[in-house]
Amino acid sequence: QEQLVEAGGGLVQPGGSLRLSCVASGFRISFYFMSWYRQALGKERELVANISTPGVITNLKDSVKGRFTISRDDAKNTVYLQMNNLKPEDTAVYYCHANPTAWGLFPHWGQGTQVTVSS
Repeated sequence: QEQLVEAGGGLVQPGGSLRLSCVASGFRISFYFMSWYRQALGKERELVANISTPGVITNLKDSVKGRFTISRDDAKNTVYLQMNNLKPEDTAVYYCHANPTAWGLFPHWGQGTQVTVSS
């Protein structure tokens, strides 16, 4: 079964850090453009960061630049989102997404992991 499983979310105080991970099973992420999205309560899902294969190009949402870093380890079939200096407005469910770069493959979404930034 092809799936993405996120982990690493939780409750953190403002200014704190979290590292999210997204592990793929049933397929190899080396054929996928990987992204992190988030969705806050009552808001639309938004793109936070993405990374090309093999990880040469990264893009970040303006509001997280300088605080978040996206990376990938294709050997471990895992994508990471390092989040530093977290703010209350970063509170959301964070989702991992895999977008195929080759014909015949399918996109995948993870189930999401909750990040809550609060004092």
